[in-house]
Amino acid sequence: MSARVDFETIERPGSPNTYLVAPEGLCANATPDADAPSFDLSPEALFAKVESVLSDKSNWSVTHRDPATRQIDLVARTPLLKFKDDVAIRVLPDGANHGKSRLAVYSRSRVGYHDLGANRKRVDSLIAELK
Repeated sequence: MSARVDFETIERPGSPNTYLVAPEGLCANATPDADAPSFDLSPEALFAKVESVLSDKSNWSVTHRDPATRQIDLVARTPLLKFKDDVAIRVLPDGANHGKSRLAVYSRSRVGYHDLGANRKRVDSLIAELK
């Protein structure tokens, strides 16, 4: 099991086997691949929705859940070869929009140099399910 992700101090490897979605300014040492989406839900409501979506994913196992910071760390197994990939999800208030929230997600492969887009697909799929 990998260590919990600290989005503020995250440092990405040089290999192209990660995908990071985060709001501007959250990650001091890493450049996100995409900006964090905004949701018309309070942070608490979005966190509950994330938990509901995750409960339906049989190949995803939560390793740490922190309601205080609204962060969930988990291991996702790839369907065919059962590789373990690490995913961190944090729900944040959308500072510019009261009552709304944003989502930061970091997905990274444990094995291999290139992921052939698997981490991006995983993150994009999760965001689509939450929309």
